[in-house]
Amino acid sequence: MLKTRVITALALLAVFLPVLWFAPLIWLGVLIALVITLAAWEWWRLLFPQNLKRAYSYAGLCLLNLATWFMYADIQVVEYLLWATLAFWLLLVPLLMSKALDLSMNFWRWPLAIAGLFILPACWFALMHLRAISMSLFLSVLVLVWAADIGAYFAGKAFGKHKLAIRLSPGKSIEGAIGGWLFVLSIAVISVSVLSDYDLTRSNYFYILQDKLGWLGLLALVTLSVAMSIQGDLFESQLKRIAGVKDSSALLPGHGGFLDRIDALLPVLPLAALLMILVA
Repeated sequence: MLKTRVITALALLAVFLPVLWFAPLIWLGVLIALVITLAAWEWWRLLFPQNLKRAYSYAGLCLLNLATWFMYADIQVVEYLLWATLAFWLLLVPLLMSKALDLSMNFWRWPLAIAGLFILPACWFALMHLRAISMSLFLSVLVLVWAADIGAYFAGKAFGKHKLAIRLSPGKSIEGAIGGWLFVLSIAVISVSVLSDYDLTRSNYFYILQDKLGWLGLLALVTLSVAMSIQGDLFESQLKRIAGVKDSSALLPGHGGFLDRIDALLPVLPLAALLMILVA
């Protein structure tokens, strides 16, 4: 299993890194659009596990919606899309998560399917906006989410005793979440205090927040970002448990599906992009 995970990860890096560093920006957009389309295919499969054939049509519709926004929407309209996506995560998802496994999918399937046509393209626009500003900013937002996950894993293994959301994800602990948060905070402090000496890294997410909003603003927004990354992970776990599946798909051997890899990014990216629009 570990060998399969490593091989898949290396294959993904072999595709992603050259496009990220050497290809024109449009090719990164194409690659991310492909990931979003495959994630939409998986989103449908979680919502309608008894009607998998239409997942292809739904994925195509999501890609079409993304392309339409790209061709005809100006930056102001895209900003509204990001705000609506952030509202989805901050207002609606906590309500749905409070129902745990008792959530009535007979009612929520279609509303969530419609929402997916917007929240997934919103992540494309968020990522592209962050990358257009700087590579350092783009990577630092990804690092925030990955570090929260890695820190939570190791802290949970070492100290986890109290379950965070046992009905949604029995493996996650409060101690793990705190460990992930502290790990991200340590990276934020290093990014501001050490990496700020170098022009190439001064445009990272943490430095910009601290520069514009001070240390308290950085602390508050890093805390919110980590909390939302955990929320994205738990919400997908809720949908998977209700659908009765372990992974969103088997597209990535050893890793599950694309949605499994980006679930924690989905709520964080619109927040990060909006913050850059507001404070830049």
